[in-house]
Amino acid sequence: MATMKSEVSTASEEYRRNREAYEARIADLHIRRAAAAIGGPERARRLHRDRKQLLPRERVAALLDPGSPFLEFCQLAGEGMYEGVPPGGSIITGVGMVSGRACMIIANDATVKGGTYYGITCKKHVRAQRFAWQHRLPCVTLVQSGGANLPDQPNIFPDEGQFGSIFYNQIRMSSEGIPQIAIVHGPSTAGGAYMPALCDETVIVRNQGAMFLGGPQLVYAATKEEVGMEALGGGEMHSRVSGVTDHLAESDGHAIAITRDIVAHLGEIPAQRWTVTPPRPPRADPNDIYGLISADPRVPTTNRDIVARLVDDSEFHEFKPLYGDTLITGFARIMGFEIGILCNNGVLFSESALKATHFIDLCCKRNIPLLFMADVTGFMVGREAEEGGISKHGAKMITAMASANVPKYTLIIGNAYGAGYLSMCGRAFRPNAMMMWPNGRSAIMGPDQAATTLAMVKDEGHKREGTSWTDAEREAYRAPVRKTFEDFANAYNFARNTWCDMVIDPLETRNVMAMLLDLAGRLPQQHTDFGVLRM
Repeated sequence: MATMKSEVSTASEEYRRNREAYEARIADLHIRRAAAAIGGPERARRLHRDRKQLLPRERVAALLDPGSPFLEFCQLAGEGMYEGVPPGGSIITGVGMVSGRACMIIANDATVKGGTYYGITCKKHVRAQRFAWQHRLPCVTLVQSGGANLPDQPNIFPDEGQFGSIFYNQIRMSSEGIPQIAIVHGPSTAGGAYMPALCDETVIVRNQGAMFLGGPQLVYAATKEEVGMEALGGGEMHSRVSGVTDHLAESDGHAIAITRDIVAHLGEIPAQRWTVTPPRPPRADPNDIYGLISADPRVPTTNRDIVARLVDDSEFHEFKPLYGDTLITGFARIMGFEIGILCNNGVLFSESALKATHFIDLCCKRNIPLLFMADVTGFMVGREAEEGGISKHGAKMITAMASANVPKYTLIIGNAYGAGYLSMCGRAFRPNAMMMWPNGRSAIMGPDQAATTLAMVKDEGHKREGTSWTDAEREAYRAPVRKTFEDFANAYNFARNTWCDMVIDPLETRNVMAMLLDLAGRLPQQHTDFGVLRM
């Protein structure tokens, strides 16, 4: 396999400017992550401690095998969307090792509005379940929730993908033999009570956990019955009388120990079906990536240099290197896992679309997962491109990508606009996971292009009405359009809306991909049937 050559001048002024700009982006990423990790206000966290409860992230840490990683999903969900609600949307989700087995962990954060569910909380919970379902991961839910946040009802109650889907997913996964386990750490009302009730096994903490469809106040309002929380839905009652719970614990720590034992007795752990070689670091230093990514999004990055810093030993067996060269395709290993890479290196032409179609077909036949590294402003436009069949050839690429049943991963490393974003396995095409680097951007079109397009529409209106506007007025119209598209395209806007699974530091990419590929490699191989490839 050929070693990628990458000659980068780390002493150049351009490299220095790029690196300084990117280090500022990484600092911003860590500030955002830290804000999400804190949880709710100090008063709520202190109340947990006064009750001898572990904080939600302490529960997750205690559940995980010591020293093992936690791949967190949608950590920045809801950032800035709700007043007084920190990033994360009152829930923690991610994959971690429990008793040697990969599990999806879903933990309510009752320090944030009592662990109640906003619309974004539902989206994040459902996304975690769908990843678990796709990878047949046991779900361990750490419950302490007041159920739905009533004022956000339209985003919680009526539609698919909202609160009801959480129950549906639990039931269907359980029916397929994917374990559903819960710990009731604190008061859990209405939907918060159904979640553990729908699990295969449930642990509850004595004198701390409680679950009921209506709390004591609601019971009194409805029936005039006066009943305390423990009698109505406490651990003793549910473990001895109703039988809703299966294990009674004395503390958060005891409940977590019981749950680790439950996971330890789930049967055989699926074997890895791929041959994984010992990982080798890239020969080209990954730390250079910060200085390689253009600080100005209008200036393209040389993405061959990026690939060389992500793959094992910088070895890359390139496919069709002389054809359709605005798309880099080839085979490599990342942390020992073989993978087929498609990486943009310019706008997509008919030739690059045909090359992608051919390469995806090969990977499906060889059972090799696909990594789409997106940095593209779209497909080529214009009369010559249309006469050359760009729409037909682009459709082939999209058909092949959508049809492929090998594991697929999307990493937005720069621009990802319009049909270019879609063809590089955008979120609508259900990649196993979608990540963005902090500089990643995605929208229907770029900010300048959008501002120009809408200004041209306004120009046509002036022509029809026999009016005109000055250059200053035209620019005053363009500026807010540009700002709107810039704000939309931002990686953190995608993260807060759960349109991507995570924003990651480029230097985390290899380890994140290794975890994801290990999970996918424990699933049976799937055959691919392609849709019609228009000739």
